[in-house]
Amino acid sequence: MVKRRKAAKFLVILVTLVLLSGCSADNTPEAPEGQQQEKQVYKLGHAVNEQHPYHLGAEKFKEIVERETKGAVEIRLYPNNQLGSGERDLVEGLQLGTVDLVVTSTGPLSGFEKKFMLFDFPFLFRDKDHAYRVLDGEIGDYVLGLLENQGIKGLAWYENGFRHFTNSKRQVVVPEDAKGIKLRTMENKVHMGIWEALDAIPTPMAWGEVFTALQQGTVDGQENPIPIIYTHKIYEVQDYLTLTGHVYSPAVLLMADSIYDSLPEEYREIFVEAAKESGILERNLITEMEDQQVALLEQAGMKITIPDKAAFLERTMPIYQQYRDELGEDAKLLDTIIDM
Repeated sequence: MVKRRKAAKFLVILVTLVLLSGCSADNTPEAPEGQQQEKQVYKLGHAVNEQHPYHLGAEKFKEIVERETKGAVEIRLYPNNQLGSGERDLVEGLQLGTVDLVVTSTGPLSGFEKKFMLFDFPFLFRDKDHAYRVLDGEIGDYVLGLLENQGIKGLAWYENGFRHFTNSKRQVVVPEDAKGIKLRTMENKVHMGIWEALDAIPTPMAWGEVFTALQQGTVDGQENPIPIIYTHKIYEVQDYLTLTGHVYSPAVLLMADSIYDSLPEEYREIFVEAAKESGILERNLITEMEDQQVALLEQAGMKITIPDKAAFLERTMPIYQQYRDELGEDAKLLDTIIDM
């Protein structure tokens, strides 16, 4: 009789445990083996401030990843070059294992994969619709995939927007007006070649040093999309803005390939979809800010000029001949983009 009561009691406990385990089950994807109980924390860095769409897009990415992994993954955001001295430094961090994710313009990426030079040629894209058809199509997928040879996973395309020119010397209306102006550029030989063709003096410099350099007169000007010029208060140290739109600057959300490969398949899908969704938001924010902030820059005292772009295009056309051979067989993609 005692044995029967013990057996019955054991059965009740067993059934209760099964029911409890069933109630506590959820659909969270299984974490990597040996890490089931430990939250995975990844660092995402970029070079600009918290008001810029890079950061707002990164916030959206963080929100989606953390929600869809039910808190098993945490994304920590580090704006303002907290994880490096500039975009090139941040991308190198992906390779060195000091950074997990990065939002960067494509300007520095030709130093890691030459084919990114494809997007640096002057006046290549007529408008944003043209750029999106390229980036969101086969050409964009192909170029982004090449980074895997460098240990980097391209998750999605963001954008920085069309680049414009500011300076403290004079209004720039025609190409000849740029002569002798010392101009901060990224460390990108095509970008530098554009300004050399205009007889300016291109001066590569990490973004974190630029405001002080403009303030102290170390350089006379800089070139960037409108949201960078506005959110980083370039109008406080520059008097003139010329809306050249000389280069469309894509941006990308990148991840260390080793980190991406270590994720379970369910998490990889979450990261990619979150990146794409956040990229749509980021692009829309760039466009909204461009439309609003040109007026705000004028209100802040900048003298704004809309130049004859055809004259600037004519002066910078030799860049195509100078650098297209470095693209090898993929130089034909330039023609495809122009004809699209």
